[in-house]
Amino acid sequence: MSLLERIPELSDEEVANLLANARRLLERGDEKQRVAAEGLLPALEAEDGERRQARQDRAKEKRAATRKATMRQAAA
Repeated sequence: MSLLERIPELSDEEVANLLANARRLLERGDEKQRVAAEGLLPALEAEDGERRQARQDRAKEKRAATRKATMRQAAA
């Protein structure tokens, strides 16, 4: 299984780590490392963006639920 195929199975922390490493290698790696980083970067950025958006959505829902519960208590 290639690294590209494993990305969806990685934890958020692992995706963030790989993304940081790919960006670093793109700037400072040798030619072989740059080519590998270029191949992974779009998939890692997309996965990281999707996960970040999902975390923000969950946090927004949680804040809304908390706000709603607080308003119910204040009205009671």
